[in-house]
Amino acid sequence: MSKCRAEAAAGAAGILLRYLQEQNRPYSAQDVFGNLQREHGLGKAVVVKTLEQLAQQGKIKEKMYGKQKIYFADQDQFDMVSDADLQGLDGKIVALTAKVQSLQQSCRYMEAELKELSSTLTTPEMQKEIQELKKECAGYSERLKNIKAATNHVTPEEKEQVYRERQKYCKEWRKRKRMATELSDAILEGYPKSKKQFFEEVGIETDEDYNVTLPDP
Repeated sequence: MSKCRAEAAAGAAGILLRYLQEQNRPYSAQDVFGNLQREHGLGKAVVVKTLEQLAQQGKIKEKMYGKQKIYFADQDQFDMVSDADLQGLDGKIVALTAKVQSLQQSCRYMEAELKELSSTLTTPEMQKEIQELKKECAGYSERLKNIKAATNHVTPEEKEQVYRERQKYCKEWRKRKRMATELSDAILEGYPKSKKQFFEEVGIETDEDYNVTLPDP
């Protein structure tokens, strides 16, 4: 068991040392764990312990920032970089940044185009939609044809006559309702019982009993 642990520790040390040298920037133990956990499956406790051991062995550097330890590669192992080299690297960074931005913009355009194409009907779907619309139009055409061929159409004159008769009967209905109301009110002035009892005894049925309302004029 101890041999397996030693091999695992040695493997973790190699992974972390190589990572810090390749990245050549400061990291906390939490940062290193988050960046490598998915790829290498290293546990946080292993990462913390291995980084401390590498620092004690002088293979990496360790500094305290507040309450947090920061680890980074030993800079003595790297060649000195001149100002010209730094300027060249800065130029490459600017060029690569512009390239990344251009690629990101292209990706956004392609994503928008893909979304638009995904929402568009395919040729078979469009053909099916056309057939269904044709069938629907044919049904409407047949109905329209039958309506036009019917002989029981109401003429404008007949329609106007119906409206006039309706108005006439509604007017008479309103007149008789008013007369009946006035008559019953006059009787109820000397009637000892309630209006409801009077209607029940006499046998009067009102529009309200049958949820009927007088149409508007």
